[in-house]
Amino acid sequence: MALTLYLADETETDRLGRCLADVLTAGDVVLLEGSIGAGKTQLCRALIRARLGHEEDVPSPTFTLVQTYEADVEIWHADLYRLTHPDEALELGLEDAFDRAICLVEWPDRLGPNQPAGLRITLAPDGAGRRAVIEGRAGVMAAVAVAFPRDAGRARLLQQAGWGLAQGQALAGDASSRRYDRLRLGGATRIVMDQPPGGPDDVATFARIDRYLRSIGLNAPEIHAEDAAHGFLLLEDFGDGVFARLMAADPGCEGPLYRAAVDVLAHIEGHPPAPGIPDLTVADWAQATGLVLDWYRFAITGERAATDLLAVVQEVLAKWADGSKVMILRDYHAENLMWLPDRQGLQRVGLLDFQLAQMGQRGYDLVSLLQDARREVAPQVEAAMIRHYLEAVGQTETGFLPRYAALGAQRALRILGIFAKLCLVDGKPHYVDLMPRVWGQLQRNLARPELAGLKAVCDRVLPPPSAENLERIRVQCGNFR
Repeated sequence: MALTLYLADETETDRLGRCLADVLTAGDVVLLEGSIGAGKTQLCRALIRARLGHEEDVPSPTFTLVQTYEADVEIWHADLYRLTHPDEALELGLEDAFDRAICLVEWPDRLGPNQPAGLRITLAPDGAGRRAVIEGRAGVMAAVAVAFPRDAGRARLLQQAGWGLAQGQALAGDASSRRYDRLRLGGATRIVMDQPPGGPDDVATFARIDRYLRSIGLNAPEIHAEDAAHGFLLLEDFGDGVFARLMAADPGCEGPLYRAAVDVLAHIEGHPPAPGIPDLTVADWAQATGLVLDWYRFAITGERAATDLLAVVQEVLAKWADGSKVMILRDYHAENLMWLPDRQGLQRVGLLDFQLAQMGQRGYDLVSLLQDARREVAPQVEAAMIRHYLEAVGQTETGFLPRYAALGAQRALRILGIFAKLCLVDGKPHYVDLMPRVWGQLQRNLARPELAGLKAVCDRVLPPPSAENLERIRVQCGNFR
């Protein structure tokens, strides 16, 4: 069975490339057929740029034969037109790349009997445009069949908002299915958020939490246009002042930036929550840690057998981290915070990625901020920010630190499972590299005497992320998609 798409112009060829970039994973091979000038290289160029998340010179590999790109998954772009024998392709290292990278192969017939199974795209002229016939992986075809017409909905929204002629640039994404593009029109910029509707974090939820945060004096991006039915928002552009990037360039700004972020947390906790947000129980929070058994432990040991881990997590949370709740943003960390120095007070902190906001325990977002899976936070900074937070909310270390450790342990267990799943199911191996940091955070939390029982269970059922164990996870990348 094949999926046939009519591409009316070059823009629609680029749209197809963007749609493919969102769904391909490590080990996917795209075999591109069509005559010279059919649009194979253009399609590859759009795909590569979308996956990289930024504009990049993507030359045709006609003469180099192969070009490689370092995205979240390595991308190989090959043009085999000049080859005269299939063995010449093997000398390029393609056989190994087929197993671990995203490979885009123009003129795949030159591989002869060595052609791998993959997604086959045939491009041919059709009137003023071209026709694309896609065959192969049913899951990819189904995803493209949904995404391609959605992209037309995005074009309509931008046209209605007066941004139809804007130039777009893909921005690096995260662990979710959301996609962001920066648009430029004249001297102005906007951000397009693209999230297929139907999930718990759709754009309607984002817009509702966005407006709530703005109503209590915080700096969520202004919404300039909205199409919740199709999953698009046109947002204010906060620029490039990501906390994590600024701190990497100037470690001296770590303390002031984190202090400002803590002030925002205290402000949120001092206000009534947004109406209608989820309110999970301690049992729900404990159940979420099951991901560490289902994916992390399974990837290393091959076992998914039930253990007493979840019951012990629930006991720990019930004893040390249950009580009156506040609104939490959940993914409150340095990659989702923007520094806007030209604004005043709390408005200097731009907030992103808050659509999963829910009721939770005081201090959860502080753990998310200071026990960051993606960057090391200096111990003295963590300690200073905890003290600053406690002063702001009027609590003491004696009552707070056991809660902080319990919430940190729950979060670390869940993230280890999420990162393993992102590798095994979604084909994103770079998350494996973050596991040792998260494991270290888990061990620091478990070192609290109040968590001794949980530490004993974790020591028994969870293997450490040794080099050997990390490789066991990595070699299974994409095997469960």
